[in-house]
Amino acid sequence: MGVFICSDPHFGHKNLITGKRGFNTVEEHDQLIIDNWNKVVHKKDKVFLLGDIAMETHKYYHLLAKLNGLIHLIPGNHDSPQHIKHLLNYVDKISGTIKYKGYWLSHIPIHPDELRGKKNIHGHVHEKTLDDYRYINVSMEAINYTPVNFEDIKNETYT
Repeated sequence: MGVFICSDPHFGHKNLITGKRGFNTVEEHDQLIIDNWNKVVHKKDKVFLLGDIAMETHKYYHLLAKLNGLIHLIPGNHDSPQHIKHLLNYVDKISGTIKYKGYWLSHIPIHPDELRGKKNIHGHVHEKTLDDYRYINVSMEAINYTPVNFEDIKNETYT
């Protein structure tokens, strides 16, 4: 069983997808993420999805059913709290920021004073990776739209 981490798929977010991300269509973008995810993640693998599934809508949550693995969601700022019940139809677990094997997992980067000697795996900043070794950006733009194996993060071999 592998462990993978990613953030910010933003399924269906047309302005981001065809604008900043440069895809021709929403469908092309969403299918690329699904295909890339399923190439590396297997049925029994665990995936920490660090938020921003879609843009404050549950309209695209059904795409999560197309993804391999057991998904542990740490919601982002665009994941509406009123959709939590609906999300539980597609993910295995939902929690806030957690500590995982010496790392903080969160949607947004944690304030440096709160790191307490740990590194922070996060999303939210998209392609704007922080220039600080303690922060590891797993936003889709930063990881070629493919979940990253946690072992590769630990060994610093994922970039």
